[in-house]
Amino acid sequence: MAQNAPMDLGRVGIWTASLDAQPIEAVPGIAAEIESLGYGALWLPEVAGRDPLVHSTLMLGGTERLVLATGIANIYGRDALAMACGWKTVTDAFPERFLLGLGVSHQPAVEGLRNHTYGPPLTAMREYLDAMDAAPYFARPPRAEPQRCLAALGPKMLTLASERAVGAHPYFVPVEHTAIARETMGPDAKLLPEQMVVLETDATRAREIARQTMAIYLGLPNYVNNLRRLGWGDEDLDGLGSDKLVDAIVVWGDEAAIRARVDEHFAAGADHVCVQVLTGDLTELPMDQWRRLAPALLG
Repeated sequence: MAQNAPMDLGRVGIWTASLDAQPIEAVPGIAAEIESLGYGALWLPEVAGRDPLVHSTLMLGGTERLVLATGIANIYGRDALAMACGWKTVTDAFPERFLLGLGVSHQPAVEGLRNHTYGPPLTAMREYLDAMDAAPYFARPPRAEPQRCLAALGPKMLTLASERAVGAHPYFVPVEHTAIARETMGPDAKLLPEQMVVLETDATRAREIARQTMAIYLGLPNYVNNLRRLGWGDEDLDGLGSDKLVDAIVVWGDEAAIRARVDEHFAAGADHVCVQVLTGDLTELPMDQWRRLAPALLG
């Protein structure tokens, strides 16, 4: 059964990889400003930078209400016992403010960076969740129920997310996927998609910025296979993506255009949308853009 999820993620959150490039002593203050702007959650990825559980704890300590979520913590990065213990520790310190997003990552990252064998995604995730749930924890139990979600794209992983977690965190998806995910998971599971955005009204420049980031993901089979499942063909997926695909994955324009796309996700069944601002520089902290977007997205 899906887990009960009392934590309040709010309507809109921030998804960003840029915090790894900031001085670590500045990170709690950045999180505090994100909270003050009214965003409900801050989502952190994991590749080969700061540990997302430790990083989350630093920011939770500098905020009062903000939820920290991992988008995602790699199941190949820790054995199930270590993940379960870390998850429960952070939850105990900050009840109802930490959401553990788990994912199988991608073969190049798992085998190339970590030197592990990348297994069949659904089987690997199911066995990992079984091991987490069976893992001993000799410390005092956390004061709130630990909450987790799964990075999910295809129907089987979406179903698993509805059964073994609070719900799903789809990434690099168009709005059409949100509607399919809601139908697949049913009405009760949480649906928490990521949406890339570019605050730029010039189409040529906006798509150029979008493609700089999209190039990363169009080289990863999990994302490409998901887009093919949605009906996108070679004419859209080859190279850096067609304009049609760019515009479906990345919303660009002014604040009103970005608000409209976020609203489309909610109309399709999302419970929370985390926006990732693209600037063309993954290390740049887009605080000015987060400030500009807050009144439009949260009002």
